[in-house]
Amino acid sequence: MTMTETRTYDPTRRNVLLLALCQALGMTGISVLMIIVGLVGYSLAIDKSLATLPLALGFVGTMLTTIPASALMRRIGRRAGFSLGAVVGIISALVSAYAIWTQDFWLYAVAALGIGIKGSFIHFYRFAAADTASEAFRPKAISLVLAGGVAAALAGAPLARATRELFSPNLYVGCYLAIAVLSLLALVVLQFIRIPPLTAEQRADHGRPLRVIARQPTFIVAVMAAAVGYGVMSLVMTTTPLAMDSYDHGFGDTAWVIQWHALAMFVPSFVSGSLIKKFGPTQIILTGGFITIACVIVALLGTSFWHFWLALFLLGLGWNFMFIGGTTLATETYTIVERNKTQALNDFIIFTTVACASLASGALHHWFGWQAVVIGVTPLLALAMAAVSYLHFTRRAPATPAAAE
Repeated sequence: MTMTETRTYDPTRRNVLLLALCQALGMTGISVLMIIVGLVGYSLAIDKSLATLPLALGFVGTMLTTIPASALMRRIGRRAGFSLGAVVGIISALVSAYAIWTQDFWLYAVAALGIGIKGSFIHFYRFAAADTASEAFRPKAISLVLAGGVAAALAGAPLARATRELFSPNLYVGCYLAIAVLSLLALVVLQFIRIPPLTAEQRADHGRPLRVIARQPTFIVAVMAAAVGYGVMSLVMTTTPLAMDSYDHGFGDTAWVIQWHALAMFVPSFVSGSLIKKFGPTQIILTGGFITIACVIVALLGTSFWHFWLALFLLGLGWNFMFIGGTTLATETYTIVERNKTQALNDFIIFTTVACASLASGALHHWFGWQAVVIGVTPLLALAMAAVSYLHFTRRAPATPAAAE
């Protein structure tokens, strides 16, 4: 490569495009899962309070894999690590299909762990886009990768409907075979990303101790915002198919609600990066928090199709602002040699929260009902918004006349 080529070559935009495509493929599979996992679990489980256990175990798999996955990619690079995650996803989807075919709830639950392991790698796509981005382009790079989920929102529900009865009377087997194909396609696309690995010198330099990084107020608030935003979204969204079924809404109605929820999650990504650049991450996180509170209010007002639709739409929009805002805020807290361990801790905390939320959702709905699930998220939202508000006004304080004096 010549000196001129070295100066002008910037892999960021190419990486963002390819990672957005992989995000689209991965999130399409996850969108299908969000529609069917609770229903499959309910059909296979003898104890119906365990209906969402497979979904919760998927998040447990994500949680347990975040730290080793990040450490592995520090050594072997992003592309190899992401490829390994895709292979695990293919195998796990095939095992899930077999478990449904044989009506084996516990095999299905174990296979969900593998789906979660794949998910842990997918969630690092957003950080991979930030790795080669300039500071100014970083919020947009993160949001554009997540915007790949728009394709998932458009394709997930139709794909679930189209494949649900392919192997009738064994419903949903076809859904998992479709998920395996999506993972295979992602595996192919991943071979074209170009993210420079850390040099030997950078791998030898581990930067500040993790405990020092984790004590930064900005890091604490960033993780809290993303974890609460994702945890609340997971708790409410995971329960929605079960709640709609209990209120006699059909599968088609449920798929439609989840599809619009997914659109609300990802369509704003085309502008949320620019909004963060203009207004700052804390302002966008707070906006997402208020939108999520609006979701709670709508959900408590009724159980018609339109109440579910609007509540889930607001839930997705609030998640987008809280999660992308929190992710962007977290990138301010580490250097290049600290990125892997900091990103790993960030996602470990987030998906521990999500796993707990998903595990609780089935039991909460079974024993206390839809309203209890929705009311239960309000203390978490209040705590997160208080912390973000504190950081927001602290960061603005030096610009005030009083602070200048």
